[in-house]
Amino acid sequence: MAVLRWGLIGCGDIARKRVAPSFRDLDSCQLIAVNRLRHDLAEAFAREFGAKRWYKDWRELLRDGEIDAVYIATPPNLHAEQTIAAAKAGKHVLCEKPMALDPQACRRMICACRGSGVRLSIAYYRHFYPVVARVKEIITTGEIGKVVLAEMRAFESFCPDPEDPRYWMVRKEQGGGGPLMDFGCHRIEVLLNILGPLSRTFGSNGRLIMDWNVEDTSISLFEFQNESRGMLAVSRAVEEPQDSLDIYGSAGSIHIPVLNRGLLTVFTAEGERKEDHPPHRNIHLPHIEAVTQAFLQNEEPPVPGETGLQVAEVIEEIYRSPV
Repeated sequence: MAVLRWGLIGCGDIARKRVAPSFRDLDSCQLIAVNRLRHDLAEAFAREFGAKRWYKDWRELLRDGEIDAVYIATPPNLHAEQTIAAAKAGKHVLCEKPMALDPQACRRMICACRGSGVRLSIAYYRHFYPVVARVKEIITTGEIGKVVLAEMRAFESFCPDPEDPRYWMVRKEQGGGGPLMDFGCHRIEVLLNILGPLSRTFGSNGRLIMDWNVEDTSISLFEFQNESRGMLAVSRAVEEPQDSLDIYGSAGSIHIPVLNRGLLTVFTAEGERKEDHPPHRNIHLPHIEAVTQAFLQNEEPPVPGETGLQVAEVIEEIYRSPV
């Protein structure tokens, strides 16, 4: 079996919980080296997950000739610089979401990878959720008629202390925005995946509770080219968690109370039906596996840079054109 040799730039929470375990568990992957600013923590991470080497400077990792591809798991303000440098070093790139701080940076990333002949994918792993594929299948069969409205809600209570390692998520200069950028981007990708491209976007963003320089709550309205409508509400200011997707059609509806669990209910004139389509226990692994195969074959990967750009353009419009 062909094996792709990976370098990991950034060894934070997601890398430890999802990314490095995927490299460990997939026969098609080998983790060669990791990077973290604190050398002692980089060494501990490398030893824990079986990497051969560890680097304090990510530029040193990119000079490692044994590495074929890199996973970039740093804050969004670093994604463009690191992706462009990786492309120049001849490495394929799987970059965490959101792709970059703005569409212009996304375009530079895409051009750099194209110009260097390497592949680029963005880590919108919900693209591989079985429940999302099932929703698309139900819509395609016409069981719920024409889709009229899709609604998504994603709420999480999050108020980090300035010393918290994740405080960058509420700093505009590092994260680019609040919950819309951080996890709203995932839901935008899901809606685009299910319903196709948009014709118009509107947004209302605000700091209702938190004293941040980014929004703590955002509501977006979408008009799709297929004439369906959509709504996305995200917040870090409310206590009750939400992760829902509801789709209303002319002949029925689909309801997913928790997208990350995969239970869905379908209502039609014939009655109610429940289905269960849970994600992989490591929700990143199916995407990493598919991207690895694409990189090995030098083929267009799933969720390419163009998808990340499309999401970034939607987010920019929401921030720039409030209702």
